[in-house]
Amino acid sequence: MHRVFLFAAPLALMACEQSDTTVAATGTPTPAEQACLRDVTATTGNPDVTLLGSEFSEAGTMVRVGVGPDRAQWQCIAYSDGTTTGITSMTDESAL
Repeated sequence: MHRVFLFAAPLALMACEQSDTTVAATGTPTPAEQACLRDVTATTGNPDVTLLGSEFSEAGTMVRVGVGPDRAQWQCIAYSDGTTTGITSMTDESAL
């Protein structure tokens, strides 16, 4: 009986995990994700952008964007009014 509990407990905990992360494979980007895709494109001058994921909060949605063929990571914060801020390259420029 104790063996069943030991195996069931981790499975029960895994079922309780929740994620507020959206990945590109989920379909059409949300308005917040679209705003960041638009503004990262404008900031980088590169139209080759891909949604890598996002994390929603009431304060703003943090969006991760891949730019170019190597999908260099950028991040952006989008707000419900369509504005964005904090457009930042996550690439370690000094390592290039």
